[in-house]
Amino acid sequence: MLKKVMVSCFAMVLGTSLHAKDFSVSEKIIGIEIGAASIQADTNGYLFGEPEHDGSDVEYGLRIGAQMNEWRTLLVLDYFDSKDDDQNYEKFMITVDNMFNNTEKDVKGLQPYIGLNIGYMNYESTNINESGFLYGGQAGLFYRVTDNVGVDVSYRYSLTDADRTDHIASFVMGINYIY
Repeated sequence: MLKKVMVSCFAMVLGTSLHAKDFSVSEKIIGIEIGAASIQADTNGYLFGEPEHDGSDVEYGLRIGAQMNEWRTLLVLDYFDSKDDDQNYEKFMITVDNMFNNTEKDVKGLQPYIGLNIGYMNYESTNINESGFLYGGQAGLFYRVTDNVGVDVSYRYSLTDADRTDHIASFVMGINYIY
């Protein structure tokens, strides 16, 4: 457990230090996201060593962060509640993305990106309430609509170390206010 806490702290320091030196000149971001999420978990006990249940529903989230040149760091809080599958989760994570085709901060056009995420989640289902470490990656496309508004579409895949939760996969659309 101590090792996981140390890795999480290291990721937070790394993610926030990417913008710390020039934070006053970086672009700040605040936004929302919505996506189609799928979680693979065990609600009754593992069957042949694999989680036996896939739940799918809508995931909602808030994001705040900064972007400087080709690097973007976001703090993301997501919520998923599938009443049909009796599953829900909350996850808090830090994402660090490398934006391609971005040599200036006022670049317009489609910008692909790839990144990593690390964080913590809480999973609940019938008679289950567990928390665990979360880590994974994402890839997507970012488009700056105006000087202050950007839209991105991404695929995010995260693994967990929780006992009954295996992974979370999401197709996410985010709308960012950039100031």
